[in-house]
Amino acid sequence: MTLTELRYLVALDAERHFGRAAERSFVSQPTLSVALKKLEDQLGVTLFERHRGEARPTPVGERVIEQARRVLAEAEQIKSIAQEGQDELKGSLRVGAIYTVGPYLLPNLVPALHQAVPGMPLVIEENYTDVLSRRLKQNELDVIIIALPFGGAGINTWPIYDEPFVVAMPRAHAWAAQDAIDPDALHSENVLLLGPGNCFRDQVLEACPDCHEMELEGQGTLAGSSLETIRHMVVSGLGITVMPLSAVDTKGSNDYLVTRPFREPVPARRIALAWRRSFPRPKAVAALRQAILECSMPGVRMLVNADPVTAEE
Repeated sequence: MTLTELRYLVALDAERHFGRAAERSFVSQPTLSVALKKLEDQLGVTLFERHRGEARPTPVGERVIEQARRVLAEAEQIKSIAQEGQDELKGSLRVGAIYTVGPYLLPNLVPALHQAVPGMPLVIEENYTDVLSRRLKQNELDVIIIALPFGGAGINTWPIYDEPFVVAMPRAHAWAAQDAIDPDALHSENVLLLGPGNCFRDQVLEACPDCHEMELEGQGTLAGSSLETIRHMVVSGLGITVMPLSAVDTKGSNDYLVTRPFREPVPARRIALAWRRSFPRPKAVAALRQAILECSMPGVRMLVNADPVTAEE
């Protein structure tokens, strides 16, 4: 039994498909399949049921996978202990970002961080908060960029910036003549939102309770898969939407789409870094945060003097 075999095991559990698990592990499918068959033979149990291309863990397989995650985490800790005396800013940093932050922050962040810390390339993943949280706790990511509130036992957070929400609408919309929009007025419009599972959707619904009621009644709202998709739907005249200010750029649609701020109190979100308290490279986290603070994000209030929040176990 090897750590490589355990990594293949965890990858297959995550993907539930041999081909995708092999791609995730950067090996061929036969290599992964042979390794897992060898592991099953060594253990004398069936770890996965194969059916029509799908792989699902057996009850005993679920227990073995859970233990495998612990073993891999401890193995990483051994490597981390050995690296404690080395340069924390050397080596790749595995960073996750929520979908409504990544596309708008990363184009500025990546070159800024590369210039400041050339020896620390980023391995980047965009995903939902729940997925990023799970991968962080399972030691599959080092740092994640999320919206607060966020936390949990053993997880540290460090606020980076506050970002207001704005209303986006077609240029010919009647609200384009207004200086600011009342959140309570959104219930009279066809509001386009991100799909369920996206934290920004929940924040918009919290900012506009009437929209939440309309959603529960199955009227007045439509869902899009991304902010960019929703932007195009708004330009086409399907409705209006609410966007974080950083997502407002030209993208070739500025001739057809306009944005207006909300009236006070303006709905907003706070973006932060989150990482495991046991992560042995705090200087890498600080360098990532500093690079974000130096990014050009008009209208966003950078929290330069914010302190990290240390979690309790």
